[in-house]
Amino acid sequence: MSASLVEEKFAIDDNAVALALFGHRDENLKALAEELDVRFVPRGNVIGISGEKGAVHQAQMVLADLLKVAEERPLTIQDIKYAAQLAEAGKNGQLQKLKDDVIQVTSRGKKITPKTLGQKRYVDAMRKHLVVFGIGPAGTGKTYLAMAMAVAALRKREVGRIILTRPAVEAGERLGFLPGDLQDKVDPYLRPLYDALYDILGVEGFRKYLERGAIEVAPLAYMRGRTLDDSFIILDEAQNTTPEQMKMFLTRMGFGSRVVITGDITQIDLPKGVCSGLQEARKVLKNVKGIAIVELGDADVVRHQLVQQIIRAYEQFEKQRELG
Repeated sequence: MSASLVEEKFAIDDNAVALALFGHRDENLKALAEELDVRFVPRGNVIGISGEKGAVHQAQMVLADLLKVAEERPLTIQDIKYAAQLAEAGKNGQLQKLKDDVIQVTSRGKKITPKTLGQKRYVDAMRKHLVVFGIGPAGTGKTYLAMAMAVAALRKREVGRIILTRPAVEAGERLGFLPGDLQDKVDPYLRPLYDALYDILGVEGFRKYLERGAIEVAPLAYMRGRTLDDSFIILDEAQNTTPEQMKMFLTRMGFGSRVVITGDITQIDLPKGVCSGLQEARKVLKNVKGIAIVELGDADVVRHQLVQQIIRAYEQFEKQRELG
């Protein structure tokens, strides 16, 4: 072996945790080896690590971080890649801080925690500010984390109700021609919000809150003229609001309320030539005290790893098209 190459060992006490760290057919170790440019040889509960001295040392620290996460939940390839990115940026140990920040526990016992530093900034902003904008691409947890924070606030009785809304752009906010009652008309546009609440509260838990009036789900058009006190209010898909709608929504906020606005400015469905209320609000409100604007990026995507690659591909395509 070259003098610049070294071999070290990393031991794990718990068999189950070792398996969780290794992944199915050692896929986690293979992905991490590729990211860190080292070689892993698992033998029982011991991992042999070989490579350049600096890379091996870094691999040991990353394995230690991932081991702590594996003790709590299954690891994903995204966890592996993100841990490697943090190590390269000199931010070892940050995964442990994320793991310890439990926002909520779902009806199935799953702990909801931020999975990236960007998500951690977003969660902390919601704790510290009355109005928070969460702006970023699909899969960054904007809506889900806002829902988790809202449920936590409701359970702690920090607010009396949760109000969820989003613009029904596809129907032009004109829902009268659709069949059924109001709930039947708006359900297709609000389904993603229901899905998140079902996951956090369970179907029965969600229905109980809904029947008590502690959770209200409605299209943005039905917010006009109201003052919303003692509420945790979430506006989802805010990129599809007009400036007038955004101003209307923001001025609904009453005493004892908190507001979270989420959106993806790369997925605006408004008619051509219509300005996005989210884009305008980001400029108008950036220096207003009490308001936080958190930008999430492709590094914060926690869906399938292909989602990150898709987002990056589209970003590069848009940049090239702008350059002509």
